[in-house]
Amino acid sequence: MKANLVQIKGLSFSGKADSNHWVCIDGPKKFLGSEAASSPMELLLISLGGCTGSDVASILNKKKVNLKDFEINIEADRAENHPKVFTKIHIEYLFYGQELNPKHLQRAIELSLNKYCSVTMMLKPKVKITSSYKIINK
Repeated sequence: MKANLVQIKGLSFSGKADSNHWVCIDGPKKFLGSEAASSPMELLLISLGGCTGSDVASILNKKKVNLKDFEINIEADRAENHPKVFTKIHIEYLFYGQELNPKHLQRAIELSLNKYCSVTMMLKPKVKITSSYKIINK
């Protein structure tokens, strides 16, 4: 896999990788950014959510689980000093639907976080990752 980033101005960059889809990245104005896009650390959390979410959705689809909607909320704590790495991440899965089997949901989350999600596997050695889920009857 390869990636290419082009500086737009200050901390504003546009980047793409093998899929050839552009993503904008930016930073705070106090450090020459324009605050016009997500920061690299925000994109890392979004990537984590996209990775585990894709796994869970795929696993539940294979199990014929009928979700009405599916959301993921992620909260992270960062170190106070540089490099301000993530120290703790909590992933909350929200499953919307009727008569959802908790065992299927728990198993899909477990498989994602412990086997399939490559972003989780890269972070786990250095970051405490926890998860929870809620079923919302809809």
